[in-house]
Amino acid sequence: MSAVTTGGGVRPTLRAVALTTALLIVFLVYSLAPTWFLLVASTKNQSDLYSTFGLWFSANHFADNFRGIWDYHDGVFGRWILNSVLYSTVGAAGSTLLSLAAGYGLSKFEFRGRGALFGVIVGASLLPSTLLAFPLYLVFADIHLTNTVWAVLIPYFINPFGVYLGKVYADSSMPTELMEAARIDGAGETRIFLSIALNLMRTGGITIFMLDFVNIWNNFFLPLFMLNGERSFPVTLGLFSWVQQAQTSRDMNTLVLTGSLLSIIPLAVFMFALQKYWRSGILMGSLK
Repeated sequence: MSAVTTGGGVRPTLRAVALTTALLIVFLVYSLAPTWFLLVASTKNQSDLYSTFGLWFSANHFADNFRGIWDYHDGVFGRWILNSVLYSTVGAAGSTLLSLAAGYGLSKFEFRGRGALFGVIVGASLLPSTLLAFPLYLVFADIHLTNTVWAVLIPYFINPFGVYLGKVYADSSMPTELMEAARIDGAGETRIFLSIALNLMRTGGITIFMLDFVNIWNNFFLPLFMLNGERSFPVTLGLFSWVQQAQTSRDMNTLVLTGSLLSIIPLAVFMFALQKYWRSGILMGSLK
């Protein structure tokens, strides 16, 4: 049995607690192992990377690797980081605004075909982004926007799953009675959305922004198809280009591993800074 009944309710047995704890520890190790490997590998030089144990330290060469990655190709790695910040911030902000507006419209306005439209949006959210990368490339090639910032940003603005979340948050946080009171006071629909709805849906909006930011930062296939100039690469595609270069010329594995470690630091800072909104936003969505 996994639980016993006492006067105060159901209490898990020692075996259940031990099994749950063991599974959580295994999951924790599995989750942290890649980051630990990056941390260890970024402190090694080229020879130590291949001759020493992969999950423990040897001589510390992190400072040399750090200088090498920022000096390589006139600091192109710094440009990649800035590009990722630009794509992620602008793309997530545009996606969040459109998602909240579309979700608000689906939630609060009656119109013919609303149910069918919402079903299409839910279905579209199930499509993997990698499946859409090549068709999007063909579309943007026809309108001559490939290798521009818009070829990356415009697809990021359209997020069916964000629209679904926007509808969920609008349903739970925007009372219809408040909209009716604002209309009686003479407020237009645009003003109601910008002044009232966005404020009430703030926590949900931050949650959507966080999900979009992380997804865009880690996205690889869309920039791979759309961009061909090294200076416009995000950090994910830039590090991949170094991996390809290592296969044909010099061995750059130390720079790739150090760059991979540095590339997750902005994400970690971002997540810790907004973690309280993450928790409350997820809770609000789950209650719906």
